[in-house]
Amino acid sequence: MIGRGYVHARRSDEPMLDRAFEPEIGAEQIQPASLDLRLGTVAYRLRASFLPGAERTIAECLDQHLVMHEIDLTQGAVLETGCVYLVPLLEALELPADLSARTNPKSSTGRLDVFTRVIADYASQFETLDPGYKGPLYVEIAPRTFSVLARPGDRLVQIRFRRGTEKILRSQTVSIDLEGQGADGIIGWRARRHSGLVDIAGVAAHKALDYWQPLSAPNGRLILDPEEFYILASKEAVIIPETEAAEMAPIAPEIGEFRAHYAGFFDPGFGLKQAGGAGSRAVLEVRGRDVPFMLRHGQPVAKLEFEAMSAIPKNLYGENGSHYQAQGLRLSKHFML
Repeated sequence: MIGRGYVHARRSDEPMLDRAFEPEIGAEQIQPASLDLRLGTVAYRLRASFLPGAERTIAECLDQHLVMHEIDLTQGAVLETGCVYLVPLLEALELPADLSARTNPKSSTGRLDVFTRVIADYASQFETLDPGYKGPLYVEIAPRTFSVLARPGDRLVQIRFRRGTEKILRSQTVSIDLEGQGADGIIGWRARRHSGLVDIAGVAAHKALDYWQPLSAPNGRLILDPEEFYILASKEAVIIPETEAAEMAPIAPEIGEFRAHYAGFFDPGFGLKQAGGAGSRAVLEVRGRDVPFMLRHGQPVAKLEFEAMSAIPKNLYGENGSHYQAQGLRLSKHFML
């Protein structure tokens, strides 16, 4: 049990689609303002994404018209690009009436261009769990650029809890850096199509140049090609105080032909000097849409929305080690240069 008992690992006798015994929640899952959620032992290859609606559970939706194939993850299995999968998570929820929850991809998931959304029974929207929800959790997984090797226990998404109504304290605009922070002139990376498999558990196990093309922008401009995936960095340093948490959100849908972020949670201590994060930048996962679009240096692309923490965390982001504290432009932890 964790957080007054409202999150728990599912018992083997619970009536879930994932039939294996699940281990207890581990300390490595607990972040300053969020909890990592783990994949279970089976994945369902779907014909299409879906929402169950107010009258149905997820299990009731998974019939032969929707499920194309059931995949055993226990020895590792490949989730292929262009496909949609549904995986029961090892964690379930039992929320009190005054507590809601929201989910997001982890930073590494977004930087792999793996599109994920958490879904629950009786849901009419993704990523949001209503106050008082009791039941299982599932994650929809759709790899966009790289096929990935997944196993039970892999952590692709995280959950954050909120008591009361959402109250935004302030916001910070995030703009694109096309000048670069280093002497190499690299301002970003574009994913190479038809690259090899990425092992989700393989930290620093993949050569970056086999998967990514370095980019420069000598005139402070970068043209995004339709349906290509880019890793870029913010011009501004980002600091999340120990008393606050933040989430990245779009400024407005009409700002241009691109999507500027996938993973959105920023925990207390990110970028904080005393937590080893001085000078941290936000890394942006950017995908071009229908037509080529030109970005300019300093162009606003997203915003950070800050909320108050109910208490200061025992450990701030980065104090127990992190791949992304004090980051500039950085690929996911899976790649080494």
